Amino acid sequence: MNQTFKKIWNGITTVLVAAVVVVAVLLTGVRLVGLTPYAILSGSMEPEYPVGALIYVKKVDPLSIEVGDNITFVLNEDLVVATHQVYEINPDKQCFYTQGIANKDADGNIIHDGSPVHFNNLIGKPIFCIPGMGYFADYVTKPPGMYLAASAALIILLMTFVPDWIEKADEADKKKAAEKEAAKQKELEDASDAEEK
Repeated sequence: MNQTFKKIWNGITTVLVAAVVVVAVLLTGVRLVGLTPYAILSGSMEPEYPVGALIYVKKVDPLSIEVGDNITFVLNEDLVVATHQVYEINPDKQCFYTQGIANKDADGNIIHDGSPVHFNNLIGKPIFCIPGMGYFADYVTKPPGMYLAASAALIILLMTFVPDWIEKADEADKKKAAEKEAAKQKELEDASDAEEK
């Protein structure tokens, strides 16, 4: 195998494998440090969390939440998750009153959410976000994106072995050619010996 081609191929596969590792860490590896990623698919918290962003949420004690904090919570019985800002807290009823900062009425006032969020529905507090990554995360966590992502990762993994396979095939071809040449040489020697007799 051409050494220049092998170096280029190894460089490309290294970059692709590194990209897969980075994406895997961003989507699942962060759970090891207590962060859970969620895709932002509505504009209720723009510009703070733009549509398509991926936010990382850390589990926190409900009593640590203050007015003005953004929280991620279970919105309803269908387990829909939302992230909104807390504008009031009622410790006696153990609930937060929230609002989407981009949800405004005709006069430009922020519209408060219709139902309070019980402390038990709190998932956590967003720590940071990566704009645009939420679309990708949402796509690869559901079929068919999940299958495509798994297939792409497998193909990239297989690509790392291609140079070795080509090299082994070249060695096998060279060995076969050498054996063929040795057999041919032996035939010539045998024929030469027969002629001399």
